[in-house]
Amino acid sequence: MNLRQLRYFAQTVEAGNITRAAEQLYVAQPALGLQIRQLEEELGVPLLIRHSRGVTATDAGKLLYDRACEVLRQVDKIKQEVIAQAGSAAESITLGLTPGLGKLFGAGLMVRVRNDMEGVALSVVEEMSFVLIDAVVRDEVHLALAYEVPEQPGLAREPLFEEELLFVTSDMSDTGPITLSDALGQSLVLAGERDHVHQLVMRAAGEIGIQPQIRFEASSVGIMKSLVVEGSAVSVMPYGSVIGELQRGELVGRRIEGGRLVRTLYLIHSSRRAPLIHEAELIELIKLQIRSALRKVEPMVTPREGLSTRDAD
Repeated sequence: MNLRQLRYFAQTVEAGNITRAAEQLYVAQPALGLQIRQLEEELGVPLLIRHSRGVTATDAGKLLYDRACEVLRQVDKIKQEVIAQAGSAAESITLGLTPGLGKLFGAGLMVRVRNDMEGVALSVVEEMSFVLIDAVVRDEVHLALAYEVPEQPGLAREPLFEEELLFVTSDMSDTGPITLSDALGQSLVLAGERDHVHQLVMRAAGEIGIQPQIRFEASSVGIMKSLVVEGSAVSVMPYGSVIGELQRGELVGRRIEGGRLVRTLYLIHSSRRAPLIHEAELIELIKLQIRSALRKVEPMVTPREGLSTRDAD
C-alpha cells in the first residue's frame, strides 16, 4: 500500500465513478482500475461495489477512505511544516474566483494580501463556477468562491451569501418588476447547461410549467452582455455582473416575481488536504473584502452564516 494508491482510491470514492476519477486524476482508466484491484488483493476484501451508475464503497472501503483521508492530510501537513521551517519562501496559495467576483473585489484582494500577508504569494484564477469546483476537486486550486455548489464527498463548503438574479434588458420603457413567465418567454441569452444560472432558470421554469425561450448560449459574460446591449436578446443575470452597465444606463435590471431565482455563494476547498499555514488568515481577509464589496450590491444580497455582520476594515 502506498500514498498514490490511497490518493487514487479516495478520489474514486469521492467521484463515485472510475471514469470520472481517472479524468480528475489525469490517469488512464485501466491504470486507475489496476491500482484499486491491487489494493483489494493486498487487503483481501472488496473495497468498491461496481454497478451501472458507477461505484460505491463497501463497509471496508468506507473505513479505508476515512483512514486514507487522515493519512493524506497528515502528509500535506508534514510538507507544509518542513517548508515553513526551511526558510523565508512565501507560501503559494491559488484562489479561484468567478468573473463577477473578480470584477467586484479581485484586484483589491490581491493588493491587500500583498500589503498585509508577507508570507503568502497569492495567485488568482478566474473561471465559471462549475470549472472552479472541478479545479478544487483536482487539487489545482486551494480555495475557491463558487455558486450553487452541490454537496459531495471530499469537498468542504461554507455558504457566504445569497444573491437575487435580475431580468436584464436594453428596453428602457419599463423598469418595474416582471413576472417569471414573462421574463422567460422572451428571447434569452444564457450560459451553457453546466452553468448554475442556466440550471436555476430551468428549475424555476419547470416549477411553473413553461419552457424558456433560449435563443443564444455563450460562456462569455462579455458576449452575453453585448447581445443584450444591442437588443438581440435579454438575460437573467446577477446584479454584480452588470453593475457597470446599469450605472451607465446601458441596461435595465428588473426584479423577477412569481418564482425564486436566487443563487448561493460558497467558499470551498478540498476536505482531504491539511489546512495551509496561512489559510485561516487568508479566509478572514477574503471575507472582509466580500463584506466591503456587498455594500455595492445591496439590497440584492443576503449574508449567510459564513459571513459575520461586523464591518470590513
